[in-house]
Amino acid sequence: MSRICQLTGKKVMVGNNVSHSKRRTKRTFYPNLQKKRFFNETDGTFVTLRVSAAAMRTISKLGLVAAIAQSKAKGLFNER
Repeated sequence: MSRICQLTGKKVMVGNNVSHSKRRTKRTFYPNLQKKRFFNETDGTFVTLRVSAAAMRTISKLGLVAAIAQSKAKGLFNER
């Protein structure tokens, strides 16, 4: 399973470790992904999503259905 948020589309980024002497070596930055179950109030079922912490805050602010609809409108929602 790839490390991509199902709602926001956040994924692994590549950057540099910079030492005290300013030498640069490659490293990866991983998104803060969590596997979380959300309750869908419209049909009374649970939905399991792999989302970032920012997406969890968006879901708590807008609601699950509205957050998924917003993500689908942007073309980011992945139903796997």
